[in-house]
Amino acid sequence: MRFPEYYEKEIKAFPEDWLSYFLEYSKLRDFIRINIHPNSVDLLRSNPSGFSFSWSPSIPDGSDNQGSAVERGLQKDVSPQTQGETFEATFSKRLSSLSLEVPEFIKQLDSNIQVVSNWYKKIAKEIIALSEQLFDQANLDTGNEKKDQVSSEGKVFEFSEDLDNVSLSEAVLSKLILIEEFLIINFVAIFKILKRFDKHSGLKVRGPYVARLTNLFGPTSAKLVQLRASLSKHLNLPDYAQLQNSESKSLLRNRSANQIYVKNIIDGSLSDIKSPDSIAISQIMSEDAPQDISNVLPVSLKTNDHHVAVSLRGPHGTDIIGSVLECCSKYNCKLLDFSLSRYHHDVVFGVFISVPGELISFYNLLVQKARRWDGELSFDVKSSNLQLKQIADGREYRLEEAPYLNRSKFVATVLSQNGLGNDFLNHFVKWLLEKKISVEKMRRLDQSSFLKCIEFILSVPEEISSSDLVQDIIMFSNQYGADIAFQPDNVFRRQKRLVVFDMDSTLIQQEVIDEIARHAGIVEEVSSITELAMQGKIDFKESLARRTSLLKGTPVSVLKEIQKIITFTDGAHELCKSLKAAGFKLAVISGGFIPLAKYVKNELGLDYAFANQLETSIDGMYLTGNTVGPIVDAERKAELLEVIAQAEGVSLNQVVAVGDGANDLKMLARASLGIAFNAKIKVQEQARVRINQASLLNVLYLMGYSEQEALQLQSID
Repeated sequence: MRFPEYYEKEIKAFPEDWLSYFLEYSKLRDFIRINIHPNSVDLLRSNPSGFSFSWSPSIPDGSDNQGSAVERGLQKDVSPQTQGETFEATFSKRLSSLSLEVPEFIKQLDSNIQVVSNWYKKIAKEIIALSEQLFDQANLDTGNEKKDQVSSEGKVFEFSEDLDNVSLSEAVLSKLILIEEFLIINFVAIFKILKRFDKHSGLKVRGPYVARLTNLFGPTSAKLVQLRASLSKHLNLPDYAQLQNSESKSLLRNRSANQIYVKNIIDGSLSDIKSPDSIAISQIMSEDAPQDISNVLPVSLKTNDHHVAVSLRGPHGTDIIGSVLECCSKYNCKLLDFSLSRYHHDVVFGVFISVPGELISFYNLLVQKARRWDGELSFDVKSSNLQLKQIADGREYRLEEAPYLNRSKFVATVLSQNGLGNDFLNHFVKWLLEKKISVEKMRRLDQSSFLKCIEFILSVPEEISSSDLVQDIIMFSNQYGADIAFQPDNVFRRQKRLVVFDMDSTLIQQEVIDEIARHAGIVEEVSSITELAMQGKIDFKESLARRTSLLKGTPVSVLKEIQKIITFTDGAHELCKSLKAAGFKLAVISGGFIPLAKYVKNELGLDYAFANQLETSIDGMYLTGNTVGPIVDAERKAELLEVIAQAEGVSLNQVVAVGDGANDLKMLARASLGIAFNAKIKVQEQARVRINQASLLNVLYLMGYSEQEALQLQSID
């Protein structure tokens, strides 16, 4: 929800007689749109698309004219709105207009804030007056003289233990909570409107303007914070820290009906007051009350703090990080999250913090630090209510995550050995936007002279089916000749421990049975059957039986000859070396034959090799045209994958499988990451992830490794 809509919705929840005392955000926003934006000195932002200035010398090049700089060359506006107007004239006109409009905006904002302040102080006085009645009642009941009476000058708020005027205490606390919410939402609106003004005027007014507010709200706020703490203590309302311990459940059940009633008054302070016998009370008092009751009490009882997102951008080599942390330390801020990024010579450090007490002094100190390092400061106050609405199911706020509800995290790894062009990336990002998928982070994984691989962290609405999205991604990537691997971003993505490979046309470039047939002079017959099997048009067991029968009488020595001509797929050695260095277990499971599978295992340093066993003649010299033992078909491959995983104590969530044929589909489906590598069309249509690039080393990208990390692993002996 955009802030203007959120703001209007929130203020409507307050009592009707309060509504005219809120900041007139929409009116101020309209003033900026109508009077400030058209006169912005940020000419590129405020002018229509296509607007530009061009350099037009007033005299020919090489002239000896010694006139002024303006006479020697002018930048002329080629926009239809200011045809023929010089750059300096446009700028001067804007400044002249702003000199009239800015004071009017400041005047209107001042007037608004004064209304907010007057109402805030009026309600605060009423609250203090009510608290004095509490003291009077307490002393009347106990016969004691007044002690620590609250006055407009402010004292420490304390209540007699004998005070039993719960109804009056409830009224004071309820009104106090309400005025706190009133102040918070107005503070947010003030910061938002000043941020908008700076953006649309091209000026920087927010810093000095906020500095003027230092003493406007602070003293009164400090008194009310003390009063609320005393009231909460008197009513035995546990604070947020208490509610987080293991006894939180019993704390709730042991509260009296009056204390529960106070809770309901506070919860209902912005809506309808609930009665003590409401359903909510029975739920809280029941044995099934939840252990985590952080949502039982309203925000105002959880914390006195304001939630603020701060970022400071400045040149590398300056104390950007220390400056922000120093300010946080001085004002006892609680660090909730942080983020650090570097762009060439610039550093951006951001924090999400809770700031106790008033914000203005803290903000002013940040402004001073930013000015010292010539930094760019961003300061955004988050309403507590808004913050809770942005966070789903109690998840903690993270600066690097999109603050949306009902979303899931996915990773899209984009690959192209021919380079990822601007046109493709532009269309890909727009395609994501159309589907309401947010890009949370981008990381380049390759180190080539041109861009080949990018990892996108995506926030995907839960209503989008992941299987449908995979199919949409395949269709999209086909248009551009790039691969987009889409997988959940969870703890297992970079915690894989077992990788299982097919052999023929995956780890090696040949189909072994075709090479045997070539030596036997029957390559065309065998290859045609192989192709039908790889496309899934005939059963694998049938195809294997038909092909091996054609090999009857072929010398066994042919297998040794084939080892000499085997060509490993580009990147196979580097991939296996990297994975072994990282502690992976590796296996080859092939529908080919065991002598060659063992050769590949030894060459690549694999841990397991499974394949079909060819039967030989009694003297061991010739092939009989039959196989012995279980046939390694699609089902057998999937079973062997599970057997290896169990033997190594590895979850299927930690298994990767790579293959290219229909015989590999069940194995690919059984692994958490099944990769169709330069696969047949039928396999690509059914596999969740595919790579149509020359090098097997691209598998590492899909597992979250960068090229730099791969090189480090390969350097390990």
